[in-house]
Amino acid sequence: MSLAKRKFLGEIGTLIDKTVMVTTVDNKKYTGTLSGLDPDNLNLSLSDSKDEKGTVLHKIFINGNIIAQMFTIDKPFDLNALSARLEKVFPTMVKLYADQGFIWVMEKIKVSEKGVIEGSGPIAERVERVYNLFTKETASK
Repeated sequence: MSLAKRKFLGEIGTLIDKTVMVTTVDNKKYTGTLSGLDPDNLNLSLSDSKDEKGTVLHKIFINGNIIAQMFTIDKPFDLNALSARLEKVFPTMVKLYADQGFIWVMEKIKVSEKGVIEGSGPIAERVERVYNLFTKETASK
């Protein structure tokens, strides 16, 4: 797989569990939580969605061939900024894997936009405090 395709699929993968708007080639619009995605053909599923008329649709599956555009509704989480913040606390011990949506701290603690997802102990607690402060500050902007 080419680097460009991997990056593209990584970008779309970061939208899972996010609110998106999908416009089809026949100009129908759906807004909902992106709950599933087939990377081979870009078929997708939306949960808790609505169409442009406001009709509530618990789950809708959309064929990738008819998707014209997809937009994010939620403000994206700034993993780069969190990585820079962690770098100040843990100099030279932070590695950002933006395409995979996580940061390694001291090769022991894995943190994503959801917080510490792997690792425990005092270092993980410190990383979690940095994460909590970061998310509190960015939410108020």
